[in-house]
Amino acid sequence: MAANKGAGPQVIDISKLNLEQLTTLKNQLDQELQFFSESLQQLKIAQLKFNESGECVEKLTPETKGKEILVPLTSCMYVPGTVANSEKLLIEVGTGYYIERDVPGAKDYFSRKIKFVTEQMEKIQKIASEKSKLREGGCDLVCFESQSF
Repeated sequence: MAANKGAGPQVIDISKLNLEQLTTLKNQLDQELQFFSESLQQLKIAQLKFNESGECVEKLTPETKGKEILVPLTSCMYVPGTVANSEKLLIEVGTGYYIERDVPGAKDYFSRKIKFVTEQMEKIQKIASEKSKLREGGCDLVCFESQSF
């Protein structure tokens, strides 16, 4: 019977690794921690955008119909416009894909997105914390091993 490779995380006793292997492990963990940090930054940006969009939906009332607004053409260029319909919103859900929602539906959409992104951030933070502890343990062993020479 063959062992099922990739069935779960591989357990390594780091106390049995030599100095070169410990250094390689430390470098790998440094790269993973950098990746997790960048992922958290990207998720935080997404969370802020969803939160900002949700706040904008909160400000949209039937009284805003006909009011003048600035419509962004780029991140730094706007044209004046008028709110034609304050009850239906187009929400970008992906590259070139939009959905139409009423105000309560838009609020719900952004609330769900914020919740999902927050949950993903918590998962990544937990994994990063475990990797950081492992890295610290590896660093302690590297220091101990290098002093032994």
